[in-house]
Amino acid sequence: MQDRRWDIDAAKGMAILFVVFGHLVARADPRHVGWYEPLRQAVYAFHMPFFLYLSGLVAAESGMLLTPRRKWSRVLAARAKRLLLPFFGLGGIIVGGKLTLEQVMSVDNAPASLLSGFADLLWHTAASPALSIWYLFVLFVVSLAGMVALDGRTTRLPWLIAAALALYATPLPAFAYADRVGSYAIFFLLGAAAGFAGGRWLACIDRVWRPALAALLAALCAIILFGRHWPEAPVMLLIGTLSFPALHGFLRALPDTPPKAILLFLGRYSFMIYLFNTLFIGLAKGTLLRVLPWDGANFYAFAAMLMAAGVLGPVALKRCVFARSPVLDRLTN
Repeated sequence: MQDRRWDIDAAKGMAILFVVFGHLVARADPRHVGWYEPLRQAVYAFHMPFFLYLSGLVAAESGMLLTPRRKWSRVLAARAKRLLLPFFGLGGIIVGGKLTLEQVMSVDNAPASLLSGFADLLWHTAASPALSIWYLFVLFVVSLAGMVALDGRTTRLPWLIAAALALYATPLPAFAYADRVGSYAIFFLLGAAAGFAGGRWLACIDRVWRPALAALLAALCAIILFGRHWPEAPVMLLIGTLSFPALHGFLRALPDTPPKAILLFLGRYSFMIYLFNTLFIGLAKGTLLRVLPWDGANFYAFAAMLMAAGVLGPVALKRCVFARSPVLDRLTN
């Protein structure tokens, strides 16, 4: 895409807010707080599938998925620079930072040692101290695998989607993020199908987004009220797929108002927020816990302050620090 799609920027802005909300609590839950976990369960039913849908849509519309063989090495290098370099760089910072900061403040999921931290980051990934950045590694794998499997032919996409559905239904081990690849490849490929459909897909979601959004909200309310023990896989497949026309169509119809401007702003910083939100949340949480417990009614204030830290901290870091370095600025655009 030669021009930025404002609807995709707005969608990324909305999705990144859900990502930050899902990261407010890591391993140790606040006591006497009954509202956060049901809300997070509802958010987790669709927010990362929606992100993967957007990624697949962009990969198709940009032409990346149909790259000819002679240019595969160039795409591999570009994808590694875009996704793996931040993954390993930030992962190393998180591992080292947690080991250092646990000496002076509360730290979630701190590794036992530097070596075990890197082993968990790369192999025993269910225990990764930087699990929040799994999307980078998974997107690298599914985007390149999709490009190679398609080999320039969109006619192969239905077969890939069928294979991804079978993979989705297959329990995979949490080694090298295999379980995450299996759980999210289907949403990337469905997004690719939407991207290849182009205007036909946009016309479709412009027609159906209202009933789709009503169904999505009803399903999310059902999860909040009754879904504590519902099986995750079928729920995420259904709700995640339903979110595509519901949220994308809603954002395309959003008038020029301050909420739209905010979402567009956040969408343009979504990659930076994704990379660094947990660092700022962790720093804010560790600092606040030194003066105030986050249990019970205190968690309302904690949630607001941690959301602000997770969203605004990365934006400030980008504008005040990374923007001064051409290399860091390009890597985090």
